[in-house]
Amino acid sequence: MTYQTRQQHITGWVGWVWFAGLMMIMSGLFNAISGLYAIFSGDIYVQTARRLLLFNVTGWGWVHLALGVLLVVAGVAVFGGQIWARIAAVVLVMLNALTQLTWITVNPWWSLAVIAIDVVVLYALIVHGQEAKDFAART
Repeated sequence: MTYQTRQQHITGWVGWVWFAGLMMIMSGLFNAISGLYAIFSGDIYVQTARRLLLFNVTGWGWVHLALGVLLVVAGVAVFGGQIWARIAAVVLVMLNALTQLTWITVNPWWSLAVIAIDVVVLYALIVHGQEAKDFAART
């Protein structure tokens, strides 16, 4: 493949792939912070119409902490256009969306916002991830 052919494959979506990497790093940091909060606080209270419910979220805190660290590592690797990083990122972002879905009763607006960002990240990585690899090879 010549330089000219590679240059034609690079579009403005490279910026969206970098955005995906940055969102993964930010989401990973937020997951780690919320995971640490859940680990150290342990119990949360949810007010319902009839009663006050008590949940122990320490287990989910460890899941969020581990997922957060993995998201940060994969997000950094996405900048290099590595295929393994894109595959790992897609799996981790899908897992992140699923864990946010289970966390939705605790923090509904935050979970919905994270799920929406995860969808944009998935689109950028799946549809336009190859352009980031071409751009990394060109520079």
